[in-house]
Amino acid sequence: MSLPALSFDDVVQPAWNVSPRVRALVTTRDGGVSRPPFGRWRNGADQPGGLNLGLKSGDDPAAVAANRERLLRLVGVSEAAWLQQIHGADIVRAEDALAQAHASGTPTRADASVTDRAGTVCVVMVADCMPVLLCDEAGRAVGAAHAGWRGLAAGIVEQTARRVAELAGVQAGALHAYLGPAIGPDAFEVGPDVRDAFMNGVDGTQREATANAFVEHPQNAGKYLADLAALARLRLQRLGVTRIVGGDLCTVTQRERFYSYRRDRETGRMAALIWLDGEAQTIAD
Repeated sequence: MSLPALSFDDVVQPAWNVSPRVRALVTTRDGGVSRPPFGRWRNGADQPGGLNLGLKSGDDPAAVAANRERLLRLVGVSEAAWLQQIHGADIVRAEDALAQAHASGTPTRADASVTDRAGTVCVVMVADCMPVLLCDEAGRAVGAAHAGWRGLAAGIVEQTARRVAELAGVQAGALHAYLGPAIGPDAFEVGPDVRDAFMNGVDGTQREATANAFVEHPQNAGKYLADLAALARLRLQRLGVTRIVGGDLCTVTQRERFYSYRRDRETGRMAALIWLDGEAQTIAD
């Protein structure tokens, strides 16, 4: 069966007001060649045609390679700075990650990348964790962070924002942020250890808002439902970042669009990409 090519109709793009030089997207489970349980969801069933991008997901490596090729063809580049994500707070320049991949054949261990070079693609993979994409308005620098709860609590988003701001030559508060598809607040059940990781050390100005991001589970005593997007917004707002969009797409409940590890366990991976195209623009004050 011939499957249609990946198109921009198959991906999610941030609705933010930034330079057209900034290009960004998040893939869904549509537009690829993977077969169940890594397929696309049609008519209430998992069917061939999934865009699984995870090499360690258990899928056929040839299918994953074909899916990655489809994605790069859509973006218009020959390679992207794939990372070996470890749920930490390490950040790398995307061009350095590409250089290591060329030299050793292995991806860099990190959970975020940044760049100010045109055509260099920052990318993180997700299947419930939140991808956070960052840029300045003029399109001088961009970054992508893989923000699961561990990385978020460890400061991955703030540190990535600072690196992007430094490359762009602006204050962190001048950045724009996009919160991509992730496990939603009605599905993210966590224990008190996760709540404590965010509550410990939070300053007084955000203590109440941080506590409000955890709701006691109505059926499971001692557990909470956590709002990952709210926690990410608080981290960004602490830096002065207020231009934040997204955070309203749930990977768990939207089975027809997204892979979800928590929902299915054996499943694919999506990718969030951000890159610069063309020359930077000067934005008037």
